[in-house]
Amino acid sequence: MKLKSPYLVKPHTKVRLSQFRTDETGGFSDKAEMEAAIVANEKKLSDLQELLYASQSKALLIVFQGMDTAGKDGAIRHIFSGVNPQGCQVASFKVPTQIETRHDFLWRCHAQVPPVGMIGIFNRSHYEDVLSPVVHGHMSAKEAARHMDEINDWERMLSDNNVVILKFFLHVSREEQTRRLQERIDEKNKHWKLSPSDFEERPFWPDYMRAYEDILRNTSKKHAPWFVIPSDHKAYRNVAMSNIIVEAVQRMKLKYPEPAFDPSGINLEEESPQEAAKEVEKKVHPGVVSANEIPSDSGRK
Repeated sequence: MKLKSPYLVKPHTKVRLSQFRTDETGGFSDKAEMEAAIVANEKKLSDLQELLYASQSKALLIVFQGMDTAGKDGAIRHIFSGVNPQGCQVASFKVPTQIETRHDFLWRCHAQVPPVGMIGIFNRSHYEDVLSPVVHGHMSAKEAARHMDEINDWERMLSDNNVVILKFFLHVSREEQTRRLQERIDEKNKHWKLSPSDFEERPFWPDYMRAYEDILRNTSKKHAPWFVIPSDHKAYRNVAMSNIIVEAVQRMKLKYPEPAFDPSGINLEEESPQEAAKEVEKKVHPGVVSANEIPSDSGRK
């Protein structure tokens, strides 16, 4: 699937995140314009999701990665606010449990892959099993390369089985992250969002940027592309990602399934339930005469 986006990481290209702007607004003049665009995309995505759910032919897997405060939760909340919850599932991947560590690192992720007809969202993902270990020196470069090869093979397998994969790196500046963290510190009703890891990981910012560059360079593929989304402005972040998601679903060329019967001509206001049921039965099984319609032999000699 070919998607047109200035934020696409082309396969096999060298990535320097310092060359990607974090404060871009895509030519919008103000926040009101951005929010109007988001609302328009919400409506489009709602309609497309109904078609995706009905067609039962493709699944959509969306991967969100980014530094703390980049806005993964906020993006999910805003972009998918119009989606039917029955057709969407969200999975988060934190420190592996004892049982998860006894399996291969992709085991827990495969269990969360959406079935056809569904949208699946990974709020952090299988890339955490490369990212953090590399940053903290628990995984060698050779091991990381092997893991990324395994991820590429796994994502290829999913793609070959009708799962469309979109991966978003929410690119926030260090200055904006500092501002957002301070805002959480200053507002008591946002304290619940804070965790010790928010502060423990901040000194490793340069290491995380290098690790992400390696991941983006080695795992952005035609069948599972990465997009580096400018995320200093929350509203534009949501516009940029929703544009890509809407285009991706439109390009699936989905169709509603063939109906089980032709309901035309049935008028429930004029027909009794029994009459309507008989009419449907005739449409479903044309040429078959029901027992109630067989002429009686009474009166024959």
